Amino acid sequence: MELRERIKAATKQAMKDKDSARLSTLRLISAAVKDRDIAARAEGNDDGVEDAELLSILAKMVKQRRESARTYEEGGRLDLAEAELAEIPVIEEFLPKPLSDEDVTKAVDAAVKEVGASSIRDMGRVMGVLKTRYQGQMDFGAVGPMVKDRLAAAG
Repeated sequence: MELRERIKAATKQAMKDKDSARLSTLRLISAAVKDRDIAARAEGNDDGVEDAELLSILAKMVKQRRESARTYEEGGRLDLAEAELAEIPVIEEFLPKPLSDEDVTKAVDAAVKEVGASSIRDMGRVMGVLKTRYQGQMDFGAVGPMVKDRLAAAG
């Protein structure tokens, strides 16, 4: 089932179940997708955004929730931190299963080989391949230094 359809179905089910916390998070997801669709239409893409970009939106939402929760915890607002953390599993339902460390290493090796990367100057191309194929499945903040180390050793 297409990602948009899965989100719509989950929203309808949350309404039927009267699960207000889940419904609220699903509506936030829908609003973020709709905002990006409107921006895409303004850029001339009448179909809205692709699933790959939807995954990017969802991954960004998870990251924002984690950062907000950390900020609330530091500020002593545990109630707000818990609310942010409670939204993460709902958003993650629509993301692909994260890759294991071993699979991330294999993906990095394959991308380096595919691009023919031989120095640190090729890092952007390697990261581009990884982001295209593994959006939502790996933490690119952690993968970046791994790619950099791999290319530094190669070059």
